[in-house]
Amino acid sequence: MIRRIFPHPVLTLVLIVIWQMLVNQVTLGNLVLGLVLGTAIPLITTAYWTVRPRLHNPRMIVEFVAVVLWDIVMANISVAITILTKPNRDIKSCWVSVPLDLRSPTAITVLAGTITITPGTVSADLSEDGQSLLVHCLDSDDPAAVRDDIKARYERRLKEIFE
Repeated sequence: MIRRIFPHPVLTLVLIVIWQMLVNQVTLGNLVLGLVLGTAIPLITTAYWTVRPRLHNPRMIVEFVAVVLWDIVMANISVAITILTKPNRDIKSCWVSVPLDLRSPTAITVLAGTITITPGTVSADLSEDGQSLLVHCLDSDDPAAVRDDIKARYERRLKEIFE
């Protein structure tokens, strides 16, 4: 019975918390609306969750989130410095193909999203066979270093979490 009402209980809790952060005011009405949204969204989208992702190392999530938050802060500083100090002709934008060891669609989606929310990089495309991710980098002298950073900092941790 509970599983039918809350098919993804963790998602429900996350949505409630996100809603509270968005409205920035904890009131009974906001909590109720958060609960309604946190219940309705997973119920409506259940048909699209054909395979539930399995977390093999949930403790690694804390480390992954800490690394991503740190990288977002540092990338913001780096992008600001690049934009404020470098003339356009000196900015070296590049495309980087990142070969993937990940096979879980959820893990690949999280990786692509992580790359996109980190300033200065954007996930542009996933190869048809799911073996590589195309990433655009705002400014880099060494595309191979960008690829290696993505694999070492994000993909390795996601592999431990999901596979």
